[in-house]
Amino acid sequence: MLKVLQLIPTLDRSGAEKQMVMLSKDLPRDRFTVEAAVLTRSGPLEAELTAAGVPVTSIAKRHKVDPWALGRLTRFIEAGKFDVVQTWIFAANAYGRIAAKRAKVPVVVTAEMAVDLWKGPIERYVDRKLATSCDRLVGNSNAVVDFYMGMGLPADRMEMIYSGIADEPPPADVDPAAVKTEIGFPPDASLALFAGRLAPQKRVADLLKTLDLLQHVQPDLRTAIVGDGPLRSTLEKLAVQYELSEKVRFLGHRDDIQRLMAASDVVVLPSEYEGLPNVVLEAMMLSKPVVATAAPGTTEVVVDGVTGLLAPVGNLPLLARGLRDLIRDPRRARALGAAGRERALADFRADAMVARFADLYERLAAAKGLRVVPSRSAAT
Repeated sequence: MLKVLQLIPTLDRSGAEKQMVMLSKDLPRDRFTVEAAVLTRSGPLEAELTAAGVPVTSIAKRHKVDPWALGRLTRFIEAGKFDVVQTWIFAANAYGRIAAKRAKVPVVVTAEMAVDLWKGPIERYVDRKLATSCDRLVGNSNAVVDFYMGMGLPADRMEMIYSGIADEPPPADVDPAAVKTEIGFPPDASLALFAGRLAPQKRVADLLKTLDLLQHVQPDLRTAIVGDGPLRSTLEKLAVQYELSEKVRFLGHRDDIQRLMAASDVVVLPSEYEGLPNVVLEAMMLSKPVVATAAPGTTEVVVDGVTGLLAPVGNLPLLARGLRDLIRDPRRARALGAAGRERALADFRADAMVARFADLYERLAAAKGLRVVPSRSAAT
């Protein structure tokens, strides 16, 4: 049985964190024991890990460059005698790979969850330098794998495993009219939903400009913006400038995202780049149509005209047209949503994602001479 540590900066409700929690909870317990650690601080998703019996440890990194946190992390990994350490997101990827190497962990896996165009020369240097400190770098889409190979990372250390989404029942007894009224909209309004971090990558300013274009041609459209981030105050001011105060609500972090999504008519994602957007998978599983930009990563999930509508990044008139067309044609919106659910079930199931990571851990462990418990499917 392999002992696995999952390391991530925080346990906020974001895409990478959701994937890590899902993986930690669902790895087969007859083959793996699992712990989690947060590099900086915890968050609301810790409750899910605790309920699943996954211990969570905080390393309490306090500074951008924090050698004391690196020392604590190294000692924690040494004491835990982990067979596998998997790291998620840049800070944990950097600290985790260094600490795991110092602690002589047999198998180190790094997860990359986006086409990280934000990374500058320093971050790219760190990634290239640490590439040999992990056995595999796993991208959650072909776009992510191609991006990191383009940075010069060795192809023999790359692997692609799509993010997964659980087939959970939709929230029960959701009254769309009541939800819209609760967040301050008319009960008969058409509702678009954005959910994500309010950061430059997501291009929420483009969404607000798009909504400005639609004010007069689709006056019944209202938009809920779920999430928080460094651009929130700037975006709120921009909404006022566009006279969207009555048509847009900034809801911050919410624990009822599925309920809000169930009440929505369309989910919108105007990002510049993604990895494999979790919010799109969630929308597809709930049979919600998606209007998005043709960003790297998103195009591997949304099939234009089949499971949703795509517009080139920054093409606001086409993004506006997509929203308008689906609001005006509910039959088409339902058809796209139904096709999206079929695709999510066929290609992005959570159990498939977990099985591929489990297989990866065991292949790498066996290559290092560790004893691996055969899976029940392999035994039969």
